[in-house]
Formats: sequence, C-alpha cells, structure tokens
Amino acid sequence: MPEGHTIHRLAQECLERFAGWTTRVGSPQGKFADSAALLDGAVLDGVDAHGKHLFLGFEGRGWVHIHLGLIGKIAFDGDAVTDTVRLRLVGGRHGDQAMNLRGPAACELITDGEKQAIHDRLGPDPLRAGDDPGRAYARISRSRISVAALLMDQKVLAGVGNVYRAEVLFRHGVDPFLPGRALSRPLWDAMWADLVVLMREGVRTNRIDTVRPEHEPEAMGRPPRRDDHGGEVYVYRRTGQPCLICGTEVRTRPLANRNLFWCPTCQPPAPESALAADR
Repeated sequence: MPEGHTIHRLAQECLERFAGWTTRVGSPQGKFADSAALLDGAVLDGVDAHGKHLFLGFEGRGWVHIHLGLIGKIAFDGDAVTDTVRLRLVGGRHGDQAMNLRGPAACELITDGEKQAIHDRLGPDPLRAGDDPGRAYARISRSRISVAALLMDQKVLAGVGNVYRAEVLFRHGVDPFLPGRALSRPLWDAMWADLVVLMREGVRTNRIDTVRPEHEPEAMGRPPRRDDHGGEVYVYRRTGQPCLICGTEVRTRPLANRNLFWCPTCQPPAPESALAADR
C-alpha cells in the first residue's frame, strides 16, 4: 500500500496538471459512471491529501475521495485507456493532460461534510502543514500498545506505513515493542520532526531514503540496495543482513498484520517493553 508521501506527490501532480481548468471526467469501467456524469465539464478547483487519502474537488459539486488500498494505481498521460479504468480525467491548460485510476479501494463522490468526517477520524499527518504532533502523542502516551503498532494506526498518525514505521524507530533507537505510554514527549517530538523531513524528501524524489550520508553506499563502499521499493534504508526488508551501524543481523516478525523489521542491538529492549500487549 502506498505510504503518505506517494499520495501527497499525486496530489501535487493533480494540482499542477488539472487545477483551474475545465476537466472531462469519465469512468470506462462504469463503476463511477453516475458520479462522473455529474462532474464532467466542471473545473477541478481543489486538491487535498491526508495520510493515504486523496481528495479532488470540483467547483461546488463535491469531492472525489480516492484511497488506493493495496492494488490501486494512478497513472498520467500515456497510460492506455482500458475497461479497468475506474476514473479518467482529461483537461489542463491545453486539454492534453490525462489521469487514469485503476483498482482503488475507494473512489466516491462525497460532500464537504463527508470529507470533513474523514479528516476527523484520521490522526495528524507529518506532511500537512499545521498538523499537531501533540494530538498523536495524547493517544500514544495513554496506550499500553507497542509504539510500532501505534505508528501504523491511521487514527493515531496518518500517512506512515511499514517502511517509515521501521525506519523512524531505528533512527531514534526505539525498541519497537515499547508501550506507547513509555515513550517520552521529547523523543516523540524528535521522531515527528524526523518524519516531516523524511516524508517531504519522499515527496520530492518519489522514493523512500532514510540512511544518513555516512551510511550511503558510496560512503560505506557497499553496493546500492536492490529492491522493488527502492531507496536506501536501515532495516526495512533487510532480514538477516548485517545492520549498517553495528553489524547485528536485522530481525523481523509479524506485528499489526505487517512484518516488523528492527535491529536488536541498536534498538535494545527497554524495561517497560514487558508491558506491551503485542510482545
């Protein structure tokens, strides 16, 4: 499932390609046909992203709410139009921009109130200017659940997925099984600030890179990482490989329905970890 940086990058692309111009809206697949007919010919005048949710606004006619889920994809321009396309946009200054949406978990036309209800049930997003990290900490600091599980809960923190979860815990030396209530506020603030920087860079480069300069392949004399997800990381999907800092084998185990990756030396167990419900 795409992490939040991907959705915010898609929002930027939609804004740059379509916003302010009359847009043709269709649904070759047919599942969004009725709503597409209501929007066809309207000006796309609003784009928003929150966590893993994308919103496209059409001059008072409502918002298209998109959640890509596990298999959803958005492609621009040259992607061939087939009957698998749930939503197709064509527009822009010269009418030559196109977007095709396939396989989303959600593609629905919603009202302003329904859009606000989605925002209300999501936690703060490191990529949304002005979002308050204290709102997330208020929930984390009251919980006996592990920090690793809480970071994946979109009601606590929006946009962080399995890669950013594993990497920010490693970068701050946090035992992933530490109960949320044992995480200090200064440490949480440092993790939030780190996520803001890392995820903004992810929007810019369209990949997740989390290693510091001294641990880049060129600095360490090691080959670049080869992985479908791309990017240089410390622990994500590096099970059994040596930690880039201490050489300990990276471990993995299921947690919150996803595989957790961590270094037991760089992220040593804290005494409070025995209280974690997920241990």
